[in-house]
Amino acid sequence: MYPLHREREQPIFSARAHVFQIDPATKKNWLPASKHAVTVSFFYDISRNVYRIISVGGTKAIINSTITPNMTFTKTSQKFGQWADSRANTVYGLGFSTELQLQQFAEQFRELKDAARLAREKSQERYELSNPALNLAAPQLSHELSEERHSPPLLKVNGPGEEKLFRSKSAEVELTVEKERVKKMLSEGSMCEINLEAELFTLQDSNAKLVEALHEANSSVEEWKRQLQEYQEETDRLREQVAELETQLGRPSSGQSGTEELSHSLEELEALLSAKNQEIHSLQRKKSDVSELQKEREDALQRLQEVEQQNGELETRVQAAEQTLASSREEQQQAQQEVQRILGVLDLKLCDLSQLRESLANIISK
Repeated sequence: MYPLHREREQPIFSARAHVFQIDPATKKNWLPASKHAVTVSFFYDISRNVYRIISVGGTKAIINSTITPNMTFTKTSQKFGQWADSRANTVYGLGFSTELQLQQFAEQFRELKDAARLAREKSQERYELSNPALNLAAPQLSHELSEERHSPPLLKVNGPGEEKLFRSKSAEVELTVEKERVKKMLSEGSMCEINLEAELFTLQDSNAKLVEALHEANSSVEEWKRQLQEYQEETDRLREQVAELETQLGRPSSGQSGTEELSHSLEELEALLSAKNQEIHSLQRKKSDVSELQKEREDALQRLQEVEQQNGELETRVQAAEQTLASSREEQQQAQQEVQRILGVLDLKLCDLSQLRESLANIISK
């Protein structure tokens, strides 16, 4: 693989995707080649007139696939596609975040596949025209085949017909051997290019990491300079305070008393510093306690929300039950009124029957 120069290698299309490779053992399961989504790009090599798919993850190239006319990009789902690379002896899989990105990648793959086919046909034509051995062998072969086609059938065991046939076969064998040698040279050159490009990608990634580390180191140096300046200012301020204390204490005849007072002041400052440190530790413990209380409060709020939700559901059920009870009461009152009406009608009927009975009794008695 030749180095990836800007004047030779031109990016055509890029997309973010999760990269997978088929398991070489099972040929069924997918193995992730990257922990997160990486950039997958189509490149065009002007000098070699080939198209490639390249993706770099970490310190190595996880995809380095040369597009050939025999390749096919297959969409196996709405956001996943794959293609097989016979040179790398593997199958690559890409998982996209959207269906549109997968569609764009598939269309670009199909276009570059057609372009690679046309480029191969043109390169083969140029090679056959520029190779003297093929130019000489091809006319000789066609001339001998034409002679053989127009010659009469071979009737003799040893004659000129057999000699022509032998010459045509030998020319065909030489042509086949020459083509195989050229294919072998091209495949070896492709393998060298792949190795060099992998090393180039590794060096580029290492360079990027070194630049990033250098920027971080520069920012850290600036922060250290700022902190050093603050410490120097604090030291100057403390020196000024000590000088002021010495000025306030004066220059006693016996320096022992000034030293004792200064030592006493230093002890008081140390005690105050210790108290402040203890206060900081207590505040840190309280902070952890506060975080725990905050977590408990959040849990309690969540439980309260759940209880309120359950309470709302119960209230809804109670309201429904009250409405049902009210409707039942109305129906019961209506039933009672109907019963009272029926009882009144029955009473009237009983009175009529009683009067009829008395009338019949009077008629019988007469």
